[in-house]
Amino acid sequence: MQNVITLLPENVANQIAAGEVVQRPASVVKELLENEIDAKATFIVLIVKDAGKTLIQIKDNGLGMSPVDARMAFERHATSKIKKAEDLFDLHTKGFRGEALASIAAVAQVELKTKRESDIVGQLIEIEGGKFIKQEECQSQTGSTFSVKNLFFNIPARRQFLKDDSIELKHIIDEFERVSLAHSNIHFQLFSNGNEIFNLPPSNLMERICGLFSKSLQSKLVQINENTDVVKILGYVGKPEFAKKRRGDQYFFVNNRYIKSAYLNHAVVEAYKELMAPENHPAYYLFLEVNPSTIDINIHPTKTEIKFQDEKTIYALLHSAVKRALGKANLAPSLDFNSEMSFEIDYTKTVTPPTINYNKDYNPFQTQQPPNTSFNTGTLNTRQKNNQENWETLYQNYNQSDFKAEVDNYKVEQSAEQTKIAHQVVNTHGFQLFHKYISTYQENGLILIDQQRAHERILYEHYITIKDKSIVSPTQQLLFPVTFELSGNDFALVSTLFPHFKHLGFEIEVFGKNAIVVRGTPAELGEFNTQEMIESILESYKLNTFDTKIDVFENLCRSMAKNASIKYGKSLESEEIGLIIEHLFMCQNPMYTPDGKLILVEIDKQQIDSLFKR
Repeated sequence: MQNVITLLPENVANQIAAGEVVQRPASVVKELLENEIDAKATFIVLIVKDAGKTLIQIKDNGLGMSPVDARMAFERHATSKIKKAEDLFDLHTKGFRGEALASIAAVAQVELKTKRESDIVGQLIEIEGGKFIKQEECQSQTGSTFSVKNLFFNIPARRQFLKDDSIELKHIIDEFERVSLAHSNIHFQLFSNGNEIFNLPPSNLMERICGLFSKSLQSKLVQINENTDVVKILGYVGKPEFAKKRRGDQYFFVNNRYIKSAYLNHAVVEAYKELMAPENHPAYYLFLEVNPSTIDINIHPTKTEIKFQDEKTIYALLHSAVKRALGKANLAPSLDFNSEMSFEIDYTKTVTPPTINYNKDYNPFQTQQPPNTSFNTGTLNTRQKNNQENWETLYQNYNQSDFKAEVDNYKVEQSAEQTKIAHQVVNTHGFQLFHKYISTYQENGLILIDQQRAHERILYEHYITIKDKSIVSPTQQLLFPVTFELSGNDFALVSTLFPHFKHLGFEIEVFGKNAIVVRGTPAELGEFNTQEMIESILESYKLNTFDTKIDVFENLCRSMAKNASIKYGKSLESEEIGLIIEHLFMCQNPMYTPDGKLILVEIDKQQIDSLFKR
């Protein structure tokens, strides 16, 4: 019987190892950035083209490498960081496995230019798909320049699994933010397709956070500075009122290494208990410093997971530190030192006790006629007319004849029972309940409609119809264009969505680095806070990206509908209620919102009758 176990060819083994380290362009960015930091660089430039699929280039002014070291760096398990197994528990550098460059070179075309300060000329090395091409002398500045071209060129199947450029660029920016956040003493730059996204000079931590994310964060964060024998905790946590529904802006660093830890995240979230809604997530940028011998970072190929020797103590100290910082922020008064420290009370005035006016002739046991109140019917009618017109402009592509035609078309797809209910409900009157629900009826019982979710479904199908009919939603030009700055990640995202925003009625242009100007908004939405709307749409868009089956335009339609829909607490006129009912039952799916939440419930007559039985 023949033997069946054989050794894999070296190139296949390298590609398998690369699969653990290099999952997408962002993986290459992470490994190379960490190498530059280990090389003592103080200035690092990252350049990407086509979200890293065509080119990832990183330049640094670090120590550089000798001719022998430059060649050895691409061999598997070649590292200068560890000499023996015990060194794994006393690590002070980013990389140590000696797999990164070998793995990257196995799945891309790699070029390295490097030179030490003491050398006269530098070294040029080219490797393609794991095969050494050449090594020769070249002109080079002190430091290293890595160029990674055509990632996964030799593994087409892997390349096909990469997402579109907007998603891959987002992952690259995520890795860039994590590395640059942990090293605010280093000057970082990021360019994408020739456009500068970040230029971050050396700074303190708060300045780096504001430079990466938003200048407005300075007033939204609370500082933490706790020093114990077990762990030192530094950084910032967000104020509860600024928590978001998306798990973004949450960063843990242990000894300046970014990590993911559900356990530590739980410690932070528990500190916010009863301070924010359960579905919200706080922002935090936390740095933990511990003795390297008390942690094990060699448990995952990407080195983003850490095992603590005494994790329960770390949990308790972190929870306590966050809770104490939030307590100080809520309890400490804010003093204005520009004003005089005195109470401005005029003691010369006579204090008059409050008086209560009441009707002495009122008798609660006597039936009284209501007072004769005259309404300004002209004003009321004008208000109702305006409401009616506002709603009609939102659905200007619809009218009564269109509605009848639409309902007739949907009869093919809908069950006869559903069509019958829709016809009955549309021809009845509804009323608002608790400023949240709309109640109406049909012959078999009552129907309760969630007003916000109903409007969200209506808007969503309206926007999707715009795409299907290949028409552009009308734009209302702003008298005063709105200009504002976004985080690097949001700017990169919104830049890719410009054509889709235009399709939906927004007129948006780039206005400098990480800034946009909004010159027009959808005419059908009326007046709203433009910046808040754009930022809310982007937040919703990022939440929806967890659904991999949703395309870009549909995602934007969902986000627009969610943020433009009427909110709970809004008082509706009878015409508005009627329009919601009418247009909801014109929808292809009046039962659920685009993300699957229930819109309406039916309470049948038998259920109602049972409430009155003895």
